[in-house]
Amino acid sequence: MSELIDNREHRKEAIMQILADLHAGKSLEEVKKTFAAAFAGVSALEISEAENALIKEGLPVEEVQKLCDVHAAVFKGSIEEIHKPVEAAEIPGHPVNVLKQENRYLEGLLHLVKSSIPGLPQVEAMEALKGALAALARIDVHYARKENLFFPFLEKYGITAPPKVMWGVDDEIRRELKEVRGILAENPPGASLVDRLERLTEKIAEMIYKEEKILLPMLLETLSEDEWREIAGESVEMGYLVEDVPLWNPGVEERKEIEREGAAPGVIPLPSGALAQEELIALLNTLPFDLTFVDKEDRVKYFSEGRERLFSRARTVIGRQVSNCHPPASVAVVEQIVSDFRSGKKDQEDFWLKRGDQFILIRYYAVRSPEGKYLGVLEVTQDIKPIQEIKGEKRLLS
Repeated sequence: MSELIDNREHRKEAIMQILADLHAGKSLEEVKKTFAAAFAGVSALEISEAENALIKEGLPVEEVQKLCDVHAAVFKGSIEEIHKPVEAAEIPGHPVNVLKQENRYLEGLLHLVKSSIPGLPQVEAMEALKGALAALARIDVHYARKENLFFPFLEKYGITAPPKVMWGVDDEIRRELKEVRGILAENPPGASLVDRLERLTEKIAEMIYKEEKILLPMLLETLSEDEWREIAGESVEMGYLVEDVPLWNPGVEERKEIEREGAAPGVIPLPSGALAQEELIALLNTLPFDLTFVDKEDRVKYFSEGRERLFSRARTVIGRQVSNCHPPASVAVVEQIVSDFRSGKKDQEDFWLKRGDQFILIRYYAVRSPEGKYLGVLEVTQDIKPIQEIKGEKRLLS
């Protein structure tokens, strides 16, 4: 046991030394030798445990994020010796198989982007590039499924560092992709376009590698078959980048139907009436806005499931710490809101943003008992653009 503890401490010290070397200006090639020596023969899961321990001790996620490229550089050419090929990758509809299919699709788009660069700024090359980047913008579907379905299960087993680090890189890719498309829309496009495109495609390619050589082995070492089934079932609603994805193990849907049929609807008494469970569910899902409730322990306890939700939600989020449901860059803001609500400093906080044709209002409310006891946070999200466009009057009798 003491040997295991010594190994963990050694790895933590090695990570701190690598970060110090990166701060001092050492190159990736220089620091990866230190990394390889400290982590030779260990799995991605063991490396993540060392990082997870450092984050719990107060090391910022952004610092650990700097190690992401070091992981990939060290693992290339050797990780297959650590993680043997797995059958899950060959099962149609299995989340592992789907993720790999989507990565092959993304690699095809990256090839289109790269092949368009030599022809710039010719019109044909510009149009081909715009089309490839528009298709690539759907990468958010891929990343959102990873963040909302894969990460919660890792967190359940105490593996929080890799999800936070990877989510941070995902957000960098989202932001850089949006900026590149903005530069491309200029007439003529900015001189920095080619350099930005090359950096973007390299970062996406590196993320594909990290997903398949670091994230998937970690998941396969940790998750049970039932948990993979749950991910597969939830994935259907969130959507895919590729078409004709079969439902893996449809028995899970049959079990859900049996559970639904066997559950007693009951009547829920309320101060101003009473509702059957079926009525309450339908009522909440009919509201023209999305609801999410986080309880006093800062865990997601409920969200509504209307037909047109503004942000992706999967049932795997239930029970998840709210700080783990947001990108690393916004966690501090979320935690401050919760802290202000809990202390009584504030009762409401509003944010708003534009997304395509939508103008989204996000409102947070402190939920308190009649005696003022803090119970949690209610998030209400609504596209208010149709409301902003209302003019004049429309009465019941008009």
